[in-house]
Amino acid sequence: MLPSLTLPTTLPIRAGEIDLRRADLADLDDLMRLMSDDAVSASRGDRNDAADRGHYERGLRAIIEEPANDIVVAVDADGRVIGTLQLTLIPGLARRGATRLLVEAVRVASNLRSRGIGEAMMRWVMDIATAQTGADLVQLTSDRARVDAHRFYLRLGFTDSHVGFKYRVSDET
Repeated sequence: MLPSLTLPTTLPIRAGEIDLRRADLADLDDLMRLMSDDAVSASRGDRNDAADRGHYERGLRAIIEEPANDIVVAVDADGRVIGTLQLTLIPGLARRGATRLLVEAVRVASNLRSRGIGEAMMRWVMDIATAQTGADLVQLTSDRARVDAHRFYLRLGFTDSHVGFKYRVSDET
């Protein structure tokens, strides 16, 4: 967990508020649902399947236990998990020793998209999390198939400045 982040916090959205808090193991089923609720993720094997629960639990535990990582959930007024994102703080030498805040696995429940939830979460990252972690730069990658997400990130002020590459080590991931 990134100890410098002040959580929980409340964020305004178009129709009310959401709370952001750190995810814990009790959120695992909701996180699995959010991962599988995304067509691109589902096409890569993310499923809300009890047979995969152990894989997701190992991943969540590793994130929670790693001091340079955090996983945050957005919760509605009824306490339901409706969004998530993962943060990783990366110290570096490039850009005069800049520290990067990497954003991964941004998800909002498909039936709640376009309501300002994702924007509120990302603006919190850009404005608050960067200040609290000392990050100089926010970066993320986005699958080429996520055309709507690309427009969203550009609208928020991100630039599509790099080409990303991946190397698959095993068929398990």
